[in-house]
Amino acid sequence: MNQYETVFILTPVLSEEQMKEAVAKFESLLTKNGAEIVFKDFWGMRKLAYPIQKKSSGFYQLIEYKAEGNVIETLETELKRDERVIRFLTVKLDKHAVAYNEKKRRKAAEAAEQAN
Repeated sequence: MNQYETVFILTPVLSEEQMKEAVAKFESLLTKNGAEIVFKDFWGMRKLAYPIQKKSSGFYQLIEYKAEGNVIETLETELKRDERVIRFLTVKLDKHAVAYNEKKRRKAAEAAEQAN
């Protein structure tokens, strides 16, 4: 199993409930196809670098997971079909990227722990 991360941008006209429903749909699609979700992060509403479909902002979501290669094709097909998604990008992580992400999460957890 390889480790991947997918970042997708949802249209800003969605309510918070609709946005969470869309994210849950893609998470369940991954788990149904045998993927193991390692980490997920909601980046919130962000301004886009350039307008996409006449929209200048969107909800960013990151999902990091371990999966077989054929799962990516299924996920990307669903992302393309869903009209709530304006852009997406899937990247296969090498061992250095995996180590970097784990280190970054560990530091964030330690910082949050010290804040409490």
